[in-house]
Amino acid sequence: MLDNLRTGLQDAIKKFVSNDEIDEQTVKEFVKDLQRSLLQADVNVKLVFNLTKKIETRALNERIPTGIPKRDHIVKILYEELSTTLGSERKFELNKEKENIILVLGIQGSGKTTTVGKLARYLTKKNYSVGVIGADTFRPGALVQITSLCEPFDIEIFGQDKEKDALKIINNGIEHFKKIGKEVIIIDTTGRHKEESGLMEEMKELTNKIKPDHTLLVIDSTIGQQSEAQSKAFTNVSSIGGIIITKLDGAAKGGGAIAAVANTNANIFFIGNGERIDDLEEFVSTRFVGRLIGMGDIQTLLQRLKEVQSEDQEIKMQRIMSGKMTINDLYEQLEQINKMGSLKKVMELIPGAAQVPEKDIDNIEENMEKWKFIIQSMTKDEKQDPDLMNSSRVKRIAKGSGRSEKEIKELLNKYKQSKQMMKASKGRGMRQLLKKLGAN
Repeated sequence: MLDNLRTGLQDAIKKFVSNDEIDEQTVKEFVKDLQRSLLQADVNVKLVFNLTKKIETRALNERIPTGIPKRDHIVKILYEELSTTLGSERKFELNKEKENIILVLGIQGSGKTTTVGKLARYLTKKNYSVGVIGADTFRPGALVQITSLCEPFDIEIFGQDKEKDALKIINNGIEHFKKIGKEVIIIDTTGRHKEESGLMEEMKELTNKIKPDHTLLVIDSTIGQQSEAQSKAFTNVSSIGGIIITKLDGAAKGGGAIAAVANTNANIFFIGNGERIDDLEEFVSTRFVGRLIGMGDIQTLLQRLKEVQSEDQEIKMQRIMSGKMTINDLYEQLEQINKMGSLKKVMELIPGAAQVPEKDIDNIEENMEKWKFIIQSMTKDEKQDPDLMNSSRVKRIAKGSGRSEKEIKELLNKYKQSKQMMKASKGRGMRQLLKKLGAN
């Protein structure tokens, strides 16, 4: 997520904290490095200079609390000021006493329909019963797209292929979902082609006729600070709305988009940071900034772990940590990590783990992928008791998995090392485990 901005900010911090002496000149150089990183992320020039002026003033004049190193205090100032700049902490809330109607709008190409699918999936994971109305009557294939996104998760779609009146589809869909007791009804609307005024007129009309509980505007982060115009127009029209910013995975202008939207005092409720349907998350500026500057985001990590864990996971983890791990346990843990997203995204959430070189993370992911194929080619007995392995079994597994015998032996060695380490450290060696998995 926002790789260039994250790298720039973290490099600036590393350079700053490595100085032997933190004086006025060091602070000014740090501020210049921050300015460069923010400007390269397409953050508005005026906003950048206002932000860095505040950081510089506080860093040079603020009294440092007793017992806290000066360099740590200044990094904390950066964290606080960036968090304030990137928005408030208002949460997206639904009324559990009634059905909630959510109207989703966006310029064509913003990722609106995909975001509707992601939002539906996000809310089902929060244990809401969700129905989606496909009312994009302009774009061919929109109904097929939203159906393909939602059906694998048993999210019901209401659409009328031959009906061209979007308002009629919406009213029929709302009536249908109210009858069957859906708690949340999400409406996918027709996207506008680069026409903010037309979009806002449509929003006013639909809002007056449908009276939704929430109106959400989807903004494509790749347009950078141009998102300010859409956001301003939206906040002028809607008093019950919020923003979803999409395509933040690798977007060079993503920082500019978030800063621009936050500068209009609009509520950023969600961000989309990947292509998977689970790649939508609640936007909390403090947690977001923590990931940007390498402080991690433990709350999001725990939330994702909770989402993927089954009821017996805690018992299994206790067994693994005590050194009683089987290869089947290893496979299940690889599957759990896969459900949480890419390892790179998971590492962003762990304080300090962002410093792990990208090539090492790529190496770990490559190992994980080939190990899954190898383990799938093992028998139930072999997964439970790897000591059964002999040369003929290794040859059979190599043939079945399409991997080399050497790779199978490497997996078995890693498994034994990990098991011994877990037993010796009782789980305290997780960092060494990650290092072993990648570095070797």
